[in-house]
Amino acid sequence: MILCLLVTAAGCKKFLEVEPESQYDVEQAFSDVSNATTAVLGAYDDLQGDNGYGIRINLYYPYDSDEAIVSGNIDNGRRGIGRYQLLLSNTELTNPFNQLYRGLEKANLCIEQIPLMPLYSNGTATEQMELRRLHGEALTLRAQYLFELIRNWGDVPAPMVPSYRQPDLFIPQSNRDSTYDKLIADLATAKGLVPWRTEVTRNERITKGAVMALRAKLALFRGGYSLRTDSKVMERRSDYLEYYKIARDECAELMQNRNQHTLNPSFEDVWRKLTSFTADPFGEIIFEVGAGGGNSNSDSRMGQYNGPSLNAASRYGQGGGGLLVLPNYFYAFNQLDTRREVSITYYSVGATNLKSLRRLGELTDGKFRRDWRNPLLPGTVLNLGYNWPLIRFADVLLMFAEADNELNNGPSAAAIAAFEEVRTRAFAENNGSIGVTPTDRTGFFNAIVNERYLEFGGEAIRKYDLIRWNLLSTKLEEARQRIVQIRDASGPYASVPEYIYWRNNGEEIQFFGTDPFNTPTQVPNPATGWTRTEWRQHLISGATIDNLPLHQGIARFFTPNKSELFPFTTSILQAYAGRLKQNPNY
Repeated sequence: MILCLLVTAAGCKKFLEVEPESQYDVEQAFSDVSNATTAVLGAYDDLQGDNGYGIRINLYYPYDSDEAIVSGNIDNGRRGIGRYQLLLSNTELTNPFNQLYRGLEKANLCIEQIPLMPLYSNGTATEQMELRRLHGEALTLRAQYLFELIRNWGDVPAPMVPSYRQPDLFIPQSNRDSTYDKLIADLATAKGLVPWRTEVTRNERITKGAVMALRAKLALFRGGYSLRTDSKVMERRSDYLEYYKIARDECAELMQNRNQHTLNPSFEDVWRKLTSFTADPFGEIIFEVGAGGGNSNSDSRMGQYNGPSLNAASRYGQGGGGLLVLPNYFYAFNQLDTRREVSITYYSVGATNLKSLRRLGELTDGKFRRDWRNPLLPGTVLNLGYNWPLIRFADVLLMFAEADNELNNGPSAAAIAAFEEVRTRAFAENNGSIGVTPTDRTGFFNAIVNERYLEFGGEAIRKYDLIRWNLLSTKLEEARQRIVQIRDASGPYASVPEYIYWRNNGEEIQFFGTDPFNTPTQVPNPATGWTRTEWRQHLISGATIDNLPLHQGIARFFTPNKSELFPFTTSILQAYAGRLKQNPNY
């Protein structure tokens, strides 16, 4: 149309100056509540997609750990991340880094502009309430974006104003302690601005519980160990107990509001509801990243990349196998712990929908499995629409217990109760099997370390917990040793079978014998109609990673006081033209 007008009225310069109606300037974007809401929802966008919590940040970055590893042999991509051979040309680092900063920029613009809106102070009570909520959401989003940047890259540039106000877009790195302090203070403000979950329509937007839980988490990371750029070693600041107090107090307050968030009585039901897009009345998932749209920008790949291996011709569609759960993790669970059957899958599904037993070195994670999706998506669909849970109420209980133990040099009765609430839920009908909770500081801390291990499998938490405790190197080596013990049927693993016999009962797996995973090989007589699958034998003869025995391939290039942080890639360093200091030992 413009071309025609130029041809017929070349002198009408005004046609070249028409502003495109599909775009808004800053004044328009923050002219009313509706437009401001759109701007804040846009700040949520960069949490999503392949370069956000759709696959890379949540399924590539947290592995290898003592819980699970990336499947396949090493490359300059996700497997290079998993094995800790991080080359500066790895684009799996660059693209999420850039996306996190895009989200941060959008949040900064909202944080600046919303309080400047006349309606923020002079609007109706409803308008003021909505704008304050949006302000609190933006503060929380900024905290989440920077939290992810800090825990992966350490001291990063931390802009707190929009780019148009920066004289130089490539600002220096900020000390992570100062950045954490700013974010923790921001979240204290945000807490008073956003509503509780039950006060608004349910959706994936941030509410008060999410702010409080994130503030507690940031405080524990601020008080934890991290790899320092100056000393080049893992250190914890001497004032760490101040931050443990913040964490304890936030969790304690949230625990007093069980009408807002509490544990779902069934561990499995948490994940059944998530994969069937059903609201959980208990609100256990406090903070989640929404996904949808069936594309790489706004959707997620959980259930297609990870989870059990499924044939495309099955009723469930193709997916799974991107992550392998380690044998030591499978055997970390008490056999009565209901979390094992949810967190780990030991089956694959063939073209005829029949389940087959996987070998011990081929187990997969299970919380986001595709075959639980309701409704099903058959074929090769990549995006299943699963939301990513950032914080659950179980995390709040265990953060409280951990912080309380540190502050009191041993757990209080409240800390023990919080710890046992998580554990009791896990054992369901077998509460008498939860064991005796330690009451000394070291014993209780070790129990917390183990309980978080069991509770949060496949949720991108374990690796970062181990880093803030300065236990990542120790636990990786422990995992290697335990796998060797399982292979050799030594120590506590003397009864692990060499083989397991099974057959199909309908489409499901029927095992021969009682307690097939913890009893030496039980052979049916006659064996006709039964399938024999390598279990411990797989570790002896076949389980490899990078053409090495499984226990040797795990986190193969991990180096203490280096691998706890990612490097800045070549493209990022070039953009900063020498003003960005590389992380230690890269």
